[in-house]
Formats: sequence, structure tokens, C-alpha cells
Amino acid sequence: MKADKNAVEQAYAFFHQKLKVYEHSTSEREMDHIEDTIADYANSMSKDLFNELSQGNPSFLHEHTAFQEDLTKAVLLMESMISEAD
Repeated sequence: MKADKNAVEQAYAFFHQKLKVYEHSTSEREMDHIEDTIADYANSMSKDLFNELSQGNPSFLHEHTAFQEDLTKAVLLMESMISEAD
């Protein structure tokens, strides 16, 4: 794992919680807010972690059409990173 374990665990907890709300939300406003919140977080998170999650895709977690897929992928990748580090 290139990214710091603490950064991974912190991002994982935040992303996992937001994904669960996003998956069950019926409010476009709430979903838009989650997308904006995650995009802001992605802009300020560890560059190493973002690069590992995005695999070089600069629009990762920033495009509405791919957001849920990207967020799901990020959560699964971080779960794997955390379990490998233990």
C-alpha cells in the first residue's frame, strides 16, 4: 500500500457512510450534496490515495454519471487495502 494507512481508514469510514446513504436516497438534492461533499473530499485527500483509487482518472469521483460506480469502487478498493495492511 502506497497510501498512509490512517488516510485510507479515514477516507474509507467517510466514503462508506456516504455510499450507504447515497444508495438508499430518493432525494436528488441529498444525492447532489453527497456528490459535492465526496468531490471536495477527493480534492483534499492524500494524493497517493487518490491516485491509487482513481488509477490515473482525474475525473474519478467528480462526474455525476459515474459517481455511484466510482464511489463503490473506491470503498471496495479501500476495504482491500485495509485488510491487506492487517
